[in-house]
Amino acid sequence: MAFVIPEGLHESLYPLAWIIGNWHGNGIGEFPNVPQFHFEHDVTFNHDGRDFLTYFSQSWITDAEHNRVQQAAAETGFWRVRPNNVIEAVICHSMGISEGWVGRFDANARIQLAFDQGYSSPSSKVVDGGQRLYGLVEGELFTSYDMAANGHDLQAHTWSSLARQPQ
Repeated sequence: MAFVIPEGLHESLYPLAWIIGNWHGNGIGEFPNVPQFHFEHDVTFNHDGRDFLTYFSQSWITDAEHNRVQQAAAETGFWRVRPNNVIEAVICHSMGISEGWVGRFDANARIQLAFDQGYSSPSSKVVDGGQRLYGLVEGELFTSYDMAANGHDLQAHTWSSLARQPQ
């Protein structure tokens, strides 16, 4: 599928134009005390002409044949490009967590984010740290999320490979 810079995109977002769109695919997750699981994953990056991207992600737990079993996580947020290839993201989760992320992007269609600070509602798990990676690999969006939570050290949590969907 050919890539086109979206019309009306704010100039500061040109380096991230490759990620704008709808992405769909499957992934795997794991964490201590949680059996390995498979999930279906949708991610959307969009813009409205201002100097930030909107972000929405949702997932469903799937069985071995990739049939949806139950709704899983949902996230929404905003991503801003700053000088010197720095990116800031604010992400809110459906489970009662809000997070700030800071990282870098490069010309190779790769974004690396590190957990900066967060808030966990009284009924949610406490996330103490994290790293996220988003990159274009053979035309697909690869995502990974390493997490430190509930007393566990930073470790791999989820990863997925997503195909760009037609508009």
